[in-house]
Amino acid sequence: MAAAVPADADTPFADTVFIRGALFSSDLVRAGSADALSGVAVAVRDGRIAAVCAEDEASVFIGPDTEVVDLAGALLAPGFQDAHVHPMSGGVELLQCNLTGSEDAADTLATIARYAAENPDAEWIVGGGWSMDHFAGGAPLRAALDAIVPDRPVLLASRDHHSAWANTAAMRAAGVDAATADPADGRIEREADGFPAGTFHEGAADLFAEARPKVSEDLAYAGLLRAQDDLIAQGITGWQDALVGNFPGIPGALASYRRALAEGTLKAHVVGAQWWERGEGIEQLEGMIRTRDEIAALGREDRFSLGSIKFMVDGVAENHTAAMLEPYRDGHGHSTDNRGLSFIPAERLREYAIAADAAGFQLHFHALGDRAVREALDAVEAAAEVNGATDGRHHLAHIQVVDAVDVPRFAAAGAVANMQPLWACHEDQMDELTLPFLAESAASRQYPFGDLQRAGARLAGGSDWPVSSADPLAGVHIAVNRVAPLSDDEPLGGAHQRLDLATALAAYTSGTAYVNHRDHDTGYVRAGYLANLVIVEPNPFTVPVEDLYLCRVASTWIDGERVYARADAEGEAEAGAASEAGAASEAGAAAAAGPTRPEAPRPAPAARGEVVGTILS
Repeated sequence: MAAAVPADADTPFADTVFIRGALFSSDLVRAGSADALSGVAVAVRDGRIAAVCAEDEASVFIGPDTEVVDLAGALLAPGFQDAHVHPMSGGVELLQCNLTGSEDAADTLATIARYAAENPDAEWIVGGGWSMDHFAGGAPLRAALDAIVPDRPVLLASRDHHSAWANTAAMRAAGVDAATADPADGRIEREADGFPAGTFHEGAADLFAEARPKVSEDLAYAGLLRAQDDLIAQGITGWQDALVGNFPGIPGALASYRRALAEGTLKAHVVGAQWWERGEGIEQLEGMIRTRDEIAALGREDRFSLGSIKFMVDGVAENHTAAMLEPYRDGHGHSTDNRGLSFIPAERLREYAIAADAAGFQLHFHALGDRAVREALDAVEAAAEVNGATDGRHHLAHIQVVDAVDVPRFAAAGAVANMQPLWACHEDQMDELTLPFLAESAASRQYPFGDLQRAGARLAGGSDWPVSSADPLAGVHIAVNRVAPLSDDEPLGGAHQRLDLATALAAYTSGTAYVNHRDHDTGYVRAGYLANLVIVEPNPFTVPVEDLYLCRVASTWIDGERVYARADAEGEAEAGAASEAGAASEAGAAAAAGPTRPEAPRPAPAARGEVVGTILS
């Protein structure tokens, strides 16, 4: 921690000084720590952190134009970063038929009917967010859609975006019928006579790619900006976009990011992972290198870069396409001959990984099942064996099931465990569509974050939004508790898979900054680092762990500018303007008095897409 120095011509006053709160930065608050750092102040000047000093020394940074932020006991932390998110599809879906708030099948259908009535000129009804656990077998039927929208095609992605739900009109438009075969990388749910029943899993959803309407450039751009607003409101100041490329139903993100750079609307710091087309071969790498270098030539890699490649190794467990070492069970608990899908053959994956690593790319794997995790780790190790050590910081996302022998391989290979903690608890989709169909050994090895931490693996935090909420604080709650808020369930996978609070916060800050190659200027509260910060209240270190879900983002700061303020926090700030002005001249006395804060509010979590506050331009 830096000592304060007098503010003079060489050390001008700060633009902003944060006082009377707690501080989290993973280099100052280590794993297992029960408390955040107290008695410190943070000074910000010209978009960067000028000093982290004792509170009673903060007055030397406070001038007549300095904004003094009285944290009143709240937590100041590095801005959160999301290591695996899909902002483009998430934002566009918020502007289409958005089903994520639906509570059951009836509510889902009512939302679709309402959207269709409100958009009579839409040739297709498109959107997504329906939950598999709302429908028998996780597979909604075309007949349900036909009953409410018989005359127009309807195509809706599932919440996890590994399935699509279509009505008869959509199938007719795409030329899909009983004679349509299942693609190699997907499966069609069928009626007794072989006609598609309405749900299309994985690559089968691509059967609609040519018929469905394309997302316009303007809608894609609007979706990106809407997503950015939502993510910033959740304290997220940077992310890795896990799909930059051509994917059915998800607009190409690159043009929107270019436009945002040109128009100055991209506030967050973004790393893009170019999408590896699994139906193509090594020849696509040349184009990815060219695209990466074109973006680098813009000279804005501080804001947007394309240094990662996303490999989709397998599917998801709830539709039985996650690649597993042991076969899935049927509804009676008997083993089947289905072990899921490896979308890229293991030997080809190793070949591609070696070439991409040699070209200077980071390898970003979707690896959910234990066989997929093993194949991805094999690919990382093969790249290192051929190319030698690099600074690739390769990472495996999702890691739902990891075989015990593969847990220590993460640290040995330098592979980062890219967690989506929000999934690591009992809920309907897990308990009804996943656990009953996995081999018993796999069912007991769900999301082994604790095992990975003890084995020395680096951890990063992500959401996979819009698959699930992007809220890092919601993810932290599950990572620490392994049960959903207000639930009396047993911890998924056992209490030994829980993480401590400091480790969970580190995953969303320094952990993801490391993955994004931004740990030289983000992810920590350090002098010289970008002032990408988040204020959380109440201070999570002061509440019982079962109440962590009540903590909320009060404000978000990027490059030293407040870019989001929660509505009630804005009111508190206005009410406290006089005391804040007094704190500017009496910082030392305020520090001596000790931190105080009002009674913590007990809000319900905000729904996806709900920005409760003000996005500041």
